[in-house]
Amino acid sequence: MAELVQRVDLIFGEYSDEKYKVLEETLSRSNEDIIKDLLNSGLKGRGGAGFPTAMKWKYAAEQPVKEKYVVCNADEGEPGTFKDREILSKVPRKVFSGMAICAKVIGAKKGFIYLRGEYRFMLPALQVELKEFHVYAKKLKLDFTIEIKMGSGAYICGEESALFESMEGKRGEPRNKPPYPTVSGYLSKPTVINNVETFVNVVVICRIGPVQYRKLGTQDSRGSKVFSVSGDTPKPGIYELELGMPLVRFVEEFGDGDTKAVQVGGASGFCVPMKKFKDTIIGFEGVPTGGSMMIFNSSRSMYNVLHNYLGFFEEESCGQCTPCRVGCQQLKKGIEAVKRGDKPVVYLDQLMKLSETMKITAKCGLGQSVANSFSSIVNNFKEEMIY
Repeated sequence: MAELVQRVDLIFGEYSDEKYKVLEETLSRSNEDIIKDLLNSGLKGRGGAGFPTAMKWKYAAEQPVKEKYVVCNADEGEPGTFKDREILSKVPRKVFSGMAICAKVIGAKKGFIYLRGEYRFMLPALQVELKEFHVYAKKLKLDFTIEIKMGSGAYICGEESALFESMEGKRGEPRNKPPYPTVSGYLSKPTVINNVETFVNVVVICRIGPVQYRKLGTQDSRGSKVFSVSGDTPKPGIYELELGMPLVRFVEEFGDGDTKAVQVGGASGFCVPMKKFKDTIIGFEGVPTGGSMMIFNSSRSMYNVLHNYLGFFEEESCGQCTPCRVGCQQLKKGIEAVKRGDKPVVYLDQLMKLSETMKITAKCGLGQSVANSFSSIVNNFKEEMIY
């Protein structure tokens, strides 16, 4: 049977930037040309937020400060996401090269990989690869070193400013914005922080050029994306696919024939029901994702799915702001009350308003994103919240 979705092999193809050839060639180019290529490629951050990578680098490069930093966010705490682990295991040189190219562009001499605490088992192999990178960096006369800092298992530290706080030895709590990281990031210095996959895409673009890269994806979602596929699927695992595909094609390829919903983007993403598969695009013009694709068939209770998500958010909230700290608790207690019959069905409407208030008033992305899964599950599976 022919594949229904287009497989791509840019991220894992050529398993390493062999002898840092792409890096060496890119270092000979001007910073302006590199940023221009990234801009023309249409590359957006692969962590899920989708901010244009070229603009982030440009803003940091323009800061009149000598001390700057490059940070790779490898915290990967979103439930259902495990693609960065695969990338760091198979193509770490591409990650290092992407960070080094960024360092050249913005004028940084120091970089950090903030590695998820649960990925400590990867540390020995990464240290070996880093040692080799630093040898090549000296050969290329590149004044840039990379250090690995371990996370402590806190979901909130996937948020960039909380990550900086953690790196500085403080409690992982989000900062007020502005200022943004490109102005005041790690140690209050201009900092570019990108996802693992974003840095690899930079190397891909430097190798094949923006014109070739733009042939993949759509107008709003250029290039490919690495997906972590899990749940009720006969094909769990890591897949690099073209962005901008209809969700129905994804389900036809990876579903088990009984798929009733797909959670796109992990617990903080959106739950798409079967009736909307045809009209939903996987990309920035539709439903964006950091990589997690969790498939649910008819045997799954969507009430249980939502209850698990809310329990996760309640546990992982840093507690700094009231909307998130109290809101997560009340949403969970609320659906429990409706399920028991202690509250009428219309109480779900009040909970929906609460989730929307959290979206507006919570300090960071954790509290703001709770409404995504809550509203999409309650709206599309209200009967399962009751019976």
